[in-house]
Amino acid sequence: MSAPRISVIIPHYNDPERLDRCLSALEAQSMDRASYEIIVADNGSPQGEAALVTLIADRARLVIVPQKGAGPARNGGVAQARGDILAFTDCDCLPDPQWLASGVAALDTHDIVGGRMTVCIDHDGPMTGAGAFETVFAFDNENYVRTKGFTVTANLFCRRTDFEKIGPFRTELSEDKEWCHRAIAQGYSLGYAKTAEVAHPARHDWPELKAKFRRINQESYSYFILSKKYGRLLWLLRSFALPLSILPHGLKVLTTPKLHRSADRLSALAILIRQRLWRFAHAWRLLLTDLKG
Repeated sequence: MSAPRISVIIPHYNDPERLDRCLSALEAQSMDRASYEIIVADNGSPQGEAALVTLIADRARLVIVPQKGAGPARNGGVAQARGDILAFTDCDCLPDPQWLASGVAALDTHDIVGGRMTVCIDHDGPMTGAGAFETVFAFDNENYVRTKGFTVTANLFCRRTDFEKIGPFRTELSEDKEWCHRAIAQGYSLGYAKTAEVAHPARHDWPELKAKFRRINQESYSYFILSKKYGRLLWLLRSFALPLSILPHGLKVLTTPKLHRSADRLSALAILIRQRLWRFAHAWRLLLTDLKG
């Protein structure tokens, strides 16, 4: 059997229900199924390998990656990939049927491609504060690509040869940002594909949202320290922007067309204030802990 043209790589840990839905969405792509393979790179989920094999069936290949973290899982998936093109998404995501075709087509004009990210609410009824907040602010991948020079790894395309030259994803820092910035520094171009769309579920409540931003803060702090001159000073200055951003971003919450109910706007505003103040305090804790160490 000839090798597929595209390898889709999905890191996974302990989320079998959403992985099942992700695989179903990938099976429904508009492209010829023989043109792409799907690789699930598992980080040692508690369900065990046999249960995952049963869940995946013939939809994908399972690769066990002992080293923890989505970055190492993606690297492990790449090591087993047979395609000339790599497409990355996450196990809790739902790629649109045109995702692969649109992302691959965009590689004709760019070396690295990031697609559109949307937030989906997986329940009926009023939004939670976390869900309303993420509907407004989460995954603005067009802005990330066009102004910040990176794409999220939940929606990333590149050629296999370019990935090998750029190098693997690194760990314990903002791997998507660091990898893309490293690629751009080497002369690779980054572009945006609006029609290569992936949906990501919103977080349900404040504990889930806080866990997300604890990870982001920790990874961002490592990124600043490792990659920027005067990284600690820049981190300190950046931390003060968090509470200051409440006013302009609060205005965005109150005027966005993404929310239709006053109650959703107010709950999103409450989460915005809580999130920015928490991130400010956590940023200082990370810096002080580092300095004491």
